[in-house]
Amino acid sequence: MATVEHARTSRLRAWMLEGLSDMARHQQGKQAEPAPVHKGQRWWRVMCLTGVDYFSTLGYQPGIAALAAGLLSPVATVVLVIVTLAGALPVYRRVAEESPRGEGSIAMLERLLSFWKGKLFVLTLLGFAATDFLITITLSAADASTHLVENPHLTDVLHDKQMLITLLLVALLGAVFLKGFLEAIGVAVVLVGIYLTLNVVVVVVGLWHVATAAHVVTDWTSALTTEHGNVIAMVGVALLVFPKLALGLSGFETGVAVMPHVEGDPDDTEEKPTGRIRDTKKLLTTAAVIMSVFLIATSFITTVLIPEEEFKSGGQANGRALAYLAHEYLGNLFGTVYDVSTIAILWFAGASAMAGLLNLMPRYLPRYGMAPHWARAVRPMVIVFTLVAFLVTWIFDADVDAQGGAYATGVLVLISSAAIAVTIAARKAGQRNWTIAFAVISAIFLYTTVVNVIERPDGVKIGACFIAGIILVSLLSRLARAFELRVTSVTMDDMAERFVRDVASRRIRFIANEPDNRDRAEYRNKIEQIRHDNDVPTPEDFVFVEVTVLDPSEFEAGLNVRGEVLHGRYRVLTLESSSIPNALAALLLHVRDTTRCTPHIYFEWTEGNPFTNFLRFFLFGQGEVAPVTREVLREAEPDRTRRPRVHVG
Repeated sequence: MATVEHARTSRLRAWMLEGLSDMARHQQGKQAEPAPVHKGQRWWRVMCLTGVDYFSTLGYQPGIAALAAGLLSPVATVVLVIVTLAGALPVYRRVAEESPRGEGSIAMLERLLSFWKGKLFVLTLLGFAATDFLITITLSAADASTHLVENPHLTDVLHDKQMLITLLLVALLGAVFLKGFLEAIGVAVVLVGIYLTLNVVVVVVGLWHVATAAHVVTDWTSALTTEHGNVIAMVGVALLVFPKLALGLSGFETGVAVMPHVEGDPDDTEEKPTGRIRDTKKLLTTAAVIMSVFLIATSFITTVLIPEEEFKSGGQANGRALAYLAHEYLGNLFGTVYDVSTIAILWFAGASAMAGLLNLMPRYLPRYGMAPHWARAVRPMVIVFTLVAFLVTWIFDADVDAQGGAYATGVLVLISSAAIAVTIAARKAGQRNWTIAFAVISAIFLYTTVVNVIERPDGVKIGACFIAGIILVSLLSRLARAFELRVTSVTMDDMAERFVRDVASRRIRFIANEPDNRDRAEYRNKIEQIRHDNDVPTPEDFVFVEVTVLDPSEFEAGLNVRGEVLHGRYRVLTLESSSIPNALAALLLHVRDTTRCTPHIYFEWTEGNPFTNFLRFFLFGQGEVAPVTREVLREAEPDRTRRPRVHVG
């Protein structure tokens, strides 16, 4: 019985961690295997992949705009469109130039900061990115359930079932990814094509009703004048409420993330993908223009044709303004088709967001050593993200309007970081005019972000929870993996290989030396001390090993070993790494495997408090080197007979 249970557990574990080694090979590092050549797709097809996220916001954006701006919704939407075309679009066209492999603005900023401050900054941005993607999943599912519940054919049956339906949609999304989900661009093209076509019909019919019932426009303008006075006052109020409409800016970060799918030119290379960059700019521009036209048209017809009370919580247009018009003016049959199309694209937007999370987190956290080993596998992460989505849905009671602030915060923080990144890039390139322009855009987005946070602090609270969770899990993971061998490759130059061959004919003895003056006396005294402390015979030969710590916050890296002769007689291997113990352990294992001899290494005890020394190792890659080196070797090589020998005197 126990054997059967063990077999079931093993099968479950193998299923959960399927693809773990494959994902590990794709982590960045000098030993990482090149990714398979991807032929790519035409840019307009890839646009549909990002469009399921971007265009699907039409399902709830007009309603949110009406709640935020009231009668001023069309004016505020025009402000949003101006910011989109004159601000976000130029920023992300530049991001596409700077990160053609789809790394996005986070990678651009990562390159500007080093050491732990860079890692913590990236973790903070990842927290807001997680907010963006997870709220995309929960908000889209909530809005899809709203379209289902408010459908005239189903409203009596599904009344008060929105929370349950939303949770079921999120669970279905997780189940599909557990089964194995491939982002089918063809499916995205069909969904986006049908959805935009149906929206064109609704917009045209809505504009026709506006044209044939001229009083609705005069009623609207009269109410605007009565409520806000002159045009200047209207524009001023529209600018103030604009941050609440920031949901309409979503999709740009996804547009850059899907860059690797863009076909480009036949002569494109990974170093110079000119065609991919050009076509991605077409993708971003076309998507922004299409969305801008729809935003203005839909905000206008929904504002003038739908009674204000219908937008409020419990109203039939709440979270589904265009669906309300579809049922009202085109009948329940067309309205039901529209509902089905909206539900499908909203669900697929959640799938796109889940794929974004699964692509984003493994790109950074495992490379930092800040994710458990199983985080490289898809299925465990799907379960984690699905459970978090359940929690967020429960906290916000599956309310579309309530989640708008959190969603907008994630979107705005990412766009603001992108604007800052391209400003710095333009300044480094000596492009003064672009630097000024991007600096102004950055100021606008920072203002919008601050106002959104002040007015709707729930967004930054959710973001702070994600940030705190990511940082806590990351630090705990880094602690748990502190003694893991994390050198991806070892490369030795000709001189270093000759040193190893020379001593391999006898017994391989290394001395770990912390370089000081590097004069003759330092090496001579070190050898005498090692002979005395370890009772090593005089004829035995030694090779010194010296490690220089570069960036101790890095977790995985390759190791380059150089050999040099100092003062005419002392052979020294010099290494550069993020951690002295890891570098020494990797060198010893490499020498053992290449020479088939067991190497010995000699240390001195490090003075000081053991706990303080461990913190020095954890944060700065130094500290108590001898016992840590032995522990890394013990974890890497469980067979004691094959393990390199560590001596401390």
